[in-house]
Parts: sequence; C-alpha cells; structure tokens
Amino acid sequence: MKEQDSNELVKLGHKLYPTNYKPRSVVFESGKGSEIWGLDGTRYLDFGSGIGVTCLGHCNPEILEVIRNQSDKLWHTSNFYFSKPPIRLAEEIVNRTFAEKVYFCNSGAEANEAAIKIARRYSHNNFGPKKRTILTFEGSFHGRTLAAVTATAQPKYHVGFEPLPAGFRYCKFNDLENFKKLFRNDVCAVLLEPIQGEGGIRPFSIEFLQQARNLCDQNHALLIFDEVQCGMGRTGKLFAYEWADGVVPDIVTVAKSFGAGLPIGAALLGKEVSHTLPLGSHGSTFGGNPVCCAVARVVWEKASSSKFLQQIENKGEFLFGLLAGINSKFQIFSEIRGKGLMIGAEFNAELGDIAPQVLNSCLENNLLVLQSGTRVLRLLPAYTISLEEIAEGVKRLEKVLEHFC
Repeated sequence: MKEQDSNELVKLGHKLYPTNYKPRSVVFESGKGSEIWGLDGTRYLDFGSGIGVTCLGHCNPEILEVIRNQSDKLWHTSNFYFSKPPIRLAEEIVNRTFAEKVYFCNSGAEANEAAIKIARRYSHNNFGPKKRTILTFEGSFHGRTLAAVTATAQPKYHVGFEPLPAGFRYCKFNDLENFKKLFRNDVCAVLLEPIQGEGGIRPFSIEFLQQARNLCDQNHALLIFDEVQCGMGRTGKLFAYEWADGVVPDIVTVAKSFGAGLPIGAALLGKEVSHTLPLGSHGSTFGGNPVCCAVARVVWEKASSSKFLQQIENKGEFLFGLLAGINSKFQIFSEIRGKGLMIGAEFNAELGDIAPQVLNSCLENNLLVLQSGTRVLRLLPAYTISLEEIAEGVKRLEKVLEHFC
C-alpha cells in the first residue's frame, strides 16, 4: 500500500475511535521478533513490545505453530465444560508456584478485580463485614475497571468517574512508617506491584515486601501482588517478588506477557484463599480460552527456565550499561532503575515533562519506546531481543536525546 493509504487510515481511525487513546500517526502491518514494519515499508525497532505484552517477539514461529495447531482443534467451550489447554496450564502453574488453584480471565484488570473480590469474600467469611479495607500505594496502577481504577492510587485516573467504590486506603510508596500507621484492624488485604510500572518503574525495597508479609500475617490480612507488568520473567525471575527471599503471597495476578500477544490473565490463588469462591460467585465468559492457554503454556515454560531467565537478566544488564553510558555523556537522567528487561530512566527535573516529546522523536527515528508519566522513559523490549538490536536501538535513542540536552 502507498503512504497516502496509511494517512487515510490514520484519519479514519481518529474519526471512528473514541478519544480515550491518542495513537501516533503510523499504521503497522507486520512484525517479526523485535522488528515491526509500517504500511509504507518503514522498519522500526520495538523497545516497548506492546506495553510489555509481545514478550517473545512479533510472530514468534513457536507461538504461531501452537496457535495453528490449537485453532484446528478447539477455540472455545465456556466454563460449563473442561478443555485440555487450561487444565495443563493450571497444572504447570500449581506445580511451580505457591498456588493451589488458578482463576483464568482475559486481562490484568480482570485478574485484579477477581483478587479484590476474593479478598473481600475471604475476609467476610472469616472475620465478618467490618474487615473490608484494601491498602494500595501511591503511584500504583491496577487497571481501568471501576474497582481496579479505584485501587489505583492516582487521582488523575479517578476524575469524572465518581462515586468510586468504597473500601480502599492509599499509602505512601515504600514508606514503612506510613504503611504501619494506615494498617488498621479493618484491613483485609494489601495490594501492590513489586515494581510499579505505570508509576515509573519503581521497585519496592526487599525490606518493605518482607514487612508487608509480616504485617499481613500479624493482622490476618491477605498479601496480593499485582505482577501484570513485572511478572512472567520480565525482571529475570519468574515473578518479581522472588527477589525478596522468604516472601510468599496469597494471590498473584498476571496478564500482559502471559499471553505473548493474546488476551489472557490469571489470578494465582494460595492455600488460604483457594476455596473462597463458591459456585456462581464469579466468572469470565472467555476465561481459560483453549487457544490463549495453549500459547500461555509456551510462555510459562520459557519463563520458568533458569537459563532463559538468566538471558533476560544479562540483556537487561547490557541495556542498563548502555543507558548509563548515554547518561555519563549527556547527564540527562536523574536515575536509571529497574530489573531485567523492565527499565525506567527518569529525566532530570529541570528538563520538564519531556517524555512525550522523546517518544515522538524516537518514532521519527524508527524506534518504539514507552513512557511512565511525563518524565520517565520506559523500556520493555521482548525477551528474545538480540544484543545487536539492543545496541542499535540505544544508538537511535542517543541520537534523539542529544537534541534535548
């Protein structure tokens, strides 16, 4: 197709879509690995992987084979019946983790909604109706549904959607004293991302995660980790909480990388809550879809491999080192943080809110990156990206950043 066809599609998209998104003026047609091509044939390097979703790259041949094989057999049954792929996937998850049961759904928001409902129901069953508050943290992001967005302790996401559901209390990020102060007798659960994604790639300290577990135990509350963005191998461990020795959650939510591009989420349920949901109390029409679960089994196998995880960690260190090299040259970042292939580089405050401008300039230089807020450059490349592609992408980024110094 010609370039003007792409422009026409962009105009049509703006006309037909609601204004809650603001897509850049490019239409993508195909991708392979960490490369993606526009309709006009322009090649881009992808350092965002669809907000951390296409973790095994675009059109991964192993994933394509699994999709073809499963789609030739069965696409959907509903949860009135069993099918093989979700059972096998749940079995592998239970064998590898703290979980005793797995609830499948379609997204991270759905998984967090399930976790919220399970926490409330568990507390109601065991402690009565007064212990129903869930603690979350400033800078968090848990989804766009009404309960999940209320759990998200960022007021900018709440405006205009009031009245919000009750029962959430917001704590300061990584502040133990504030956390302890707000941990009252009415708390039924603590919900946090071990590494905040939308909040700026901010990791909770190991001490904080350990204290959160201790406080939950002392107060008969559940510990829920939202690993929608930081889980499934993204940090160099299967789950980011595993960097904190001795910490075992009651519930973990996953999505994004879990399906390598297909829509699937899950709530992993520990022993304490494994029998909380009685018949008919919750559900998801497409949860446990056979095709999505067949793909997720491939991701799970790779993200459970110590050799594969070490490769992610090594690539992350390589990328981190290149970014540090840029910073030693330009002094443009106040901090570079993260784990594995989940990296955030925060721009110096005196530069202002330049992250959106940097994203646009990177696109013009055929590089796809992300932002967290207006001052953090966020990089979530595919786990399969090569060292050569990382070096090429950082070279393009350096070319962009020198214009902002």
